[in-house]
Amino acid sequence: MSTQSRTVNAGDFQELEVGDDVQSSSLYNDDIAPTKIHQRTWGTMNVAALWVGMAICVPTYTLGGVLTAYFGLSVSEALITILLANIIVLIPFCLNAFPGTKYGIPFPVLLRSSFGTVGSNLPCLIRAIVACGWFGIQTMFGGIAIHLLLSAFSEGWASLGGTGEVIGFFIFLTLNLTVVIRGSESIKTLETLSAPLLLAVAAGLMFWALPKVDVIALMDIPANRPEGASFWGYFFGGLTAMVGFWATLSLNIPDFSRYVKSQKDQLKGQIIGLPLTMFFFASLGVIMTAASPALVGETISDPVNLIGKIDNPMWVALAMLMIIIATISTNTAANIVSPTNDFQNVAPKYINQTKGALLTGFIGVLLMSYEIFKKLGWLESDLSVEAMYSGWLLGYSSLLGPIAGIMIVDYFIVKKQELNLVDLYRMDGVYPVVNISGMLAFFIPVGLTVFSITTGTLDWFYNYGWFTGSFLGAAIYAVLNANKLDQSDTATATS
Repeated sequence: MSTQSRTVNAGDFQELEVGDDVQSSSLYNDDIAPTKIHQRTWGTMNVAALWVGMAICVPTYTLGGVLTAYFGLSVSEALITILLANIIVLIPFCLNAFPGTKYGIPFPVLLRSSFGTVGSNLPCLIRAIVACGWFGIQTMFGGIAIHLLLSAFSEGWASLGGTGEVIGFFIFLTLNLTVVIRGSESIKTLETLSAPLLLAVAAGLMFWALPKVDVIALMDIPANRPEGASFWGYFFGGLTAMVGFWATLSLNIPDFSRYVKSQKDQLKGQIIGLPLTMFFFASLGVIMTAASPALVGETISDPVNLIGKIDNPMWVALAMLMIIIATISTNTAANIVSPTNDFQNVAPKYINQTKGALLTGFIGVLLMSYEIFKKLGWLESDLSVEAMYSGWLLGYSSLLGPIAGIMIVDYFIVKKQELNLVDLYRMDGVYPVVNISGMLAFFIPVGLTVFSITTGTLDWFYNYGWFTGSFLGAAIYAVLNANKLDQSDTATATS
């Protein structure tokens, strides 16, 4: 006898009882199904630990240098910009986490409400590809750390040079994928155990470097921009790039909030874990880079190579171990979980969590193949990873901004925080296959961005891409759904 799925209310949360209609649907598999109430075990400190684990990483360390070198800000201006950007990005993080916690659904399933059951694949794949790119970059840093760790104990390994780094890359990749394939509890355990350890190591590095630096003189170094140039243009460009640093996670935060026990826990955890950790570790990067001439005799902005210069094998080994743990915790949560879910959304009956994770790893290797070939001596290239950061952050934030704005308006204004949980997993439910209003609200801002890049006009629209894109996407989506808002208000008044 065929059974029908139904939604069960459990206080402020909803749980899906899966029947034959959803179980057989092409939109469903067990890995992207809504979490059960008993699976929502993450508390405030687990969420805060998640953010500590993600924020303490090599790219965060280099952010101050990126802002001073590529965005024309002084050191003090760069640090203030990083803090402000992470306070701003808390808004979409906290808002987009709400439906994940209430309904237990991951990011791609939530997108079915605003983009359609099949249309959701477009923003999902956009999100997935940038995550795969970051996964490759972080894995390369982790591979270098593994190489330096082994080199501290073996001259034979050290003699491998770039080949050793490539071997380390694939060792690190395997460690990352193993954590994700083992599931959410494995991620929770990793982040919770690593967070206090990473904070302690970061604090230790700060105290080690501070005596070597005149902090006041460091903060007084003038900005690297043309004399007389307006501060605000450079500031907003840098601010947009820093918001873009977490623009990807601001979309797929439901991938984690679906495991949280309450809305209060997800709010408090994110507020505690994100802004100050980012500010502290970016500050550490600025101070360590400034101290590097006194520490090792040359200026080095990469913590992995800086620590590798220390003439003490035991300290190098310990520091590399910490960097490996930090990069695994960041890479696992920030760059593997989302594309794993996103790829499943394309074909849930054919791609499960394990296959999604392996596909993420494969694409990450492909995107970093140029760097692998360089290290093996098969290719010569002057492409700078730091230049890639600045260009990629700004460019991709202009694509992701509209998605964030659309998601927030759809859930809080159009749907008024009420979703049909069963129909999110069925092709014949209330959600269209492709939601035209969502597509238009996405493509119009993206079209303007492309127009700005190709014609050189409307530079401000591209330079401030996350802000312009998110606000315009949100406004267009609200206007296109104005009739639904009117109907909803009328129904509420009648009842």
